Amino acid sequence: MYVVSRRDIFSDLAAIMHPIPRPEPDEEEHDGFLEMRDQAARDQEQTTEMLRLSWEEGQVDPLISALGDARRAKEQAEELIRELLAYGREFVQPRPYTLGDLAAAAGMSISGVRTAYGHRDVAAVADATGAKPREWRAQDPAPARDDGEVPA
Repeated sequence: MYVVSRRDIFSDLAAIMHPIPRPEPDEEEHDGFLEMRDQAARDQEQTTEMLRLSWEEGQVDPLISALGDARRAKEQAEELIRELLAYGREFVQPRPYTLGDLAAAAGMSISGVRTAYGHRDVAAVADATGAKPREWRAQDPAPARDDGEVPA
């Protein structure tokens, strides 16, 4: 349900989703910076209109919709991180990346990297690359029997 606001929620959300970059105090506004700023302004305009149209045509709450989109993007980013970690540990030969290097790059602890990915992630990397993983160090979980018991 769209909550009525005194401000234009559509343009406010677009500004949050596509902030206009500002130069650092000692930085000149070079062509690359100006293009990034112009692109962000175009993205804001496009997003404002998309959110407004979604509301007018389908009564889609703009904030709830934006939050759902951000959640899906977060889940995709987390999946990508797991697959990149799996690649670095299970596919790079002759030696995998160290847990410490991967942890620092991913903003995780070493133990977090060690447990972040699983068989599905390794399989997804193998499917995407056609590469074969190194010897998998952990057994795939045993499938449950029809009676719900796990084989011994």
